[in-house]
Amino acid sequence: MKDAEMELLKLAALDADDLAVISTHLQDAVLRTGDLAYLPRERRFALVARRFDWECPDGAPPRRRLTGLHFDRVLAVRCRNISRDEPDSPLELLAITFEPGEAPSGTATLVFSGGGAIRLELECIEAAMKDLGPVWQAESKPVHASLDMPLDAA
Repeated sequence: MKDAEMELLKLAALDADDLAVISTHLQDAVLRTGDLAYLPRERRFALVARRFDWECPDGAPPRRRLTGLHFDRVLAVRCRNISRDEPDSPLELLAITFEPGEAPSGTATLVFSGGGAIRLELECIEAAMKDLGPVWQAESKPVHASLDMPLDAA
């Protein structure tokens, strides 16, 4: 895993397309509620997650990386179906979406499995993701249902 430790990813987002790239790299990241922090005085929202390394070479065992993400220029944060009273509650990040408001403002939403979500009201998109170093072998590769599979009736 020495070579993997040298391949630290560092990304910045200043628009919705950049944020979509960060979302792709963070798909299936796992974290705990206690890994989330809103710093209203700094107008910053941050998290530390264990992201699945989708860039892992073919044939290599699946791996995860410790990664940090922060948003600056955050005006407000709202949560749905996330218990802030239980810092060890597990979360799985599915995607980060962006809904534009009056330019350049908008809302970024961190969408978690099980119906959880965090909405960040942003003055503008200003985010950064950075691998923090540790890399380890994952137990398995995340599996997603095929879009070709029929859906069960609700």
